[in-house]
Amino acid sequence: MSRTAVVTGSNSGIGLATAHRLAAIGCTVVINSFTDRKEDHDLAAQIAREHGTTVVYRKADMADGDACRDLIAWAGKEFGSVDILVNNAGIQHVAPVETFPVDEWNRIIAINLNSNFHTIAVALPMMRKRGWGRIVNIASAHGLRASVNKSAYVAAKHGVVGLTKTVALETAGQGITCNAVCPGFVLTPLVEVQVQDRMKEHPDLDRDTVVRDIILAKQPSKQFAQISEIAAAAMYLISDDAASVTGTTISIDGGWTAQ
Repeated sequence: MSRTAVVTGSNSGIGLATAHRLAAIGCTVVINSFTDRKEDHDLAAQIAREHGTTVVYRKADMADGDACRDLIAWAGKEFGSVDILVNNAGIQHVAPVETFPVDEWNRIIAINLNSNFHTIAVALPMMRKRGWGRIVNIASAHGLRASVNKSAYVAAKHGVVGLTKTVALETAGQGITCNAVCPGFVLTPLVEVQVQDRMKEHPDLDRDTVVRDIILAKQPSKQFAQISEIAAAAMYLISDDAASVTGTTISIDGGWTAQ
């Protein structure tokens, strides 16, 4: 049976790497972001050519619950079902709680947490109809631990882990699994912004020192996790080898949460 996969936030970084891997095993893949540029559609066509399968780009702002639901409904109507859902879209903002901008709080919760709820809610009936489904939520080490000045992100990612467990229980025994991958720091565009911000705060330090001593202070390996490692973990959870793995988290964090 052919599978259709939707990967949110997938025109770069972890989402893009996961989309490539899904296409490589023959899935029909819907990639997504909030833009609607020629290069977005060209990217989908490039992945399709490389792997010899159907890949399309679909604009949807993950901050908009209706847009999240419409994305999944459209994919189901276009391709017959959504069998694999990878919730990857995410943003970050750093500030103390008392000065955290309300708009930033609301947008982070909407994109990093609420979008997962909306996409899952629409995908589940399709998965139940086919008796098979895989949901992988890209959470974070911050879904298991906290850091200062990241209240919205930590709250959202803890929520993703809780949502993951609940969906796993609600779908147990139905051929559907729901799990979360919890990366530590991965050098994605989101993290690169944090690197640049820290370099501005510490102009006396070079980039390598900022990365090692500030960005990766909590990551014992002192190395970024690789995008390919996160995508590989997602693919394991999607595979038949992980049919009994549900409601859990996989940490890829260089030892961060072992402390």
